[in-house]
Amino acid sequence: MGLISLLWGIVAMVWMIVALIPLLGWGNWFLIPFAAVGAIIAAIGILFTGSGHRGRAKAGLVLNGIVIIVGIVRLGIGGGVI
Repeated sequence: MGLISLLWGIVAMVWMIVALIPLLGWGNWFLIPFAAVGAIIAAIGILFTGSGHRGRAKAGLVLNGIVIIVGIVRLGIGGGVI
């Protein structure tokens, strides 16, 4: 679960960088739910993994959390949220 959430977070981060380009901000509408699913997978990974092997899941949770926050801020700045 940790590896899946980490890879999910990396894909979401790349997608976020692309969505920062002007006129591609509409990608944030799809990015936020995508990253939310990654965060849920990471939370499940943290919950069911032993205490010594939670590093990947925690990194995936942090990456997906950052993507969600930046996506929401980007939609707010760009006028995508009314």
